[in-house]
Parts: sequence; C-alpha cells; structure tokens
Amino acid sequence: MPRLETLTPGHGPPSFEPAPGVEIRMLANGSLGAKGLTTAMARFHAIAELPYHTHPCSEVIIALEGQAEVLVEGRQYLLKQFDAIHIPAQVAHSVRNISGTNEALLHSSFATEMPTRIPVLTSFKLTDGAASTGPEKIIRFHEAHRYELSSGTSFRDLFARRFGAQGICGGYGLFEPGASLPCHYHGFDESITIVAGTAMCQVAGQEYEAAHYDTVCIPEGRPHRFLNRSDKPMAMIWVYAGDEPDRTLVDPGYCDGRLPT
Repeated sequence: MPRLETLTPGHGPPSFEPAPGVEIRMLANGSLGAKGLTTAMARFHAIAELPYHTHPCSEVIIALEGQAEVLVEGRQYLLKQFDAIHIPAQVAHSVRNISGTNEALLHSSFATEMPTRIPVLTSFKLTDGAASTGPEKIIRFHEAHRYELSSGTSFRDLFARRFGAQGICGGYGLFEPGASLPCHYHGFDESITIVAGTAMCQVAGQEYEAAHYDTVCIPEGRPHRFLNRSDKPMAMIWVYAGDEPDRTLVDPGYCDGRLPT
C-alpha cells in the first residue's frame, strides 16, 4: 500500500518536555509516517532554556513568535520572526527565550525521521555571531531573496544545500487570496506548516483545510497543491527531505481527483 498524507493539528498537548518550560510538539516524523525528515514546534515559556546539545544530523530553527537566542559553540544569534539558522550535525548549540514575560514559538526541522539529542557539558566563550566563521548559517527573513512560483505567490528559500544544509531544504511561502500552485509532486517527503491564514490542500483527490500551525506531511511522489480560497493572505513554512527544491508538474486532475493516481 502507498504511504498516505497526514494532517497534524498545530495545537494540542506537547509530545515531550526536554527541559523546564520547553514543550515540543511533533508535527511530522517517522512515527507519523514521514521518511527523511522531522518537523516540530518548540514552545519556550519566559526565560526557558534548552541547554547545549548536539544532533547527528542537520537542524534548522525558525522563529515563529517572539524572539529567541541561539548559541552555537558560544556564537550568539538573535532570531526574530521567520529568521532561520542551520546548525550542522554534531555542532553544539543551545536555545533560550530572552523574554521575561512572553512565550517564544520556534519551528525545527531535522534531516532524519527519528532525531536524537545528546547533551553537551562543555563551556563556550560568548562571541557575536555576526562576525562568525563557524559552520552554522543564518538567513535573515528580510534579506532572503523573494521569487514567484505562480501568480499571487511569494517564496523565500531559508535553508538548502547552497546555504550549507544537508538532507533538508525549505523556506516560507505567501499566498494572496485566490492564489495557488500548480499540481505537482516531489522526489522526497514534504512537511508544510500553515503559519498564517487558512489553506486548502488537495492531495490525490482528497482535500484538507489547514490553519493555526496545522501541518500536512505528503509522501514522495504523491500529487498535491495548496490553494488560498479565503479573502486573507495565507502563509506556510515548507520543508523537503532533500538538499534542494525539486518539483515535477502534472495535470491538475491528479490533485483534484479527476484522474486516478
């Protein structure tokens, strides 16, 4: 049987709490049927901190709400909304919410369907990440190149092989009212988290409505498209289990169900 898409609600109880005041909600991973990637949301309560650790794969952190400080072997970065930082495998890093009153919400992507976290006890000297020559890469949202995939859309790539990521790529997509992408498929799994407005997702004849950080995970080779049928803008964070974006366009009938898959 072919693997089918999954829809994970954006709001609900956390999957686990790796540190006091830090709540992780899994959006897509091996337990939910994904291959080659994991996406999750991390909610940091005021001043909460996830201490230094490493992963055996690439990780990308994107700020959704609030601001977060990311330390990479002592190199200090402040993430504002939709800024993205890629941290290579085995590179020690920590994350904390710098606000004493407000929560911070972060989106994380991993280049594996079963990520692990290894604590690091080493102390690092604090330095300004702006002057860093370290292996991590930060993409500021306001500086990211914007491009159009179809009329009424605006996309920004925030991580990919060309920016140093391995095994995952992704970014931000904005859809004006009435906008949509052509029906297409990928050669790898994709996770799409709706970060603003309401999206309609067509997958091989099925339709799903997603909003408020709901996440659709679509297996490789499965035809799909996203549409904005509302009167307000819709935006997403998309993540592929591949180094660079790859899309194969197909007849729209494969998305809306007029043609069999």
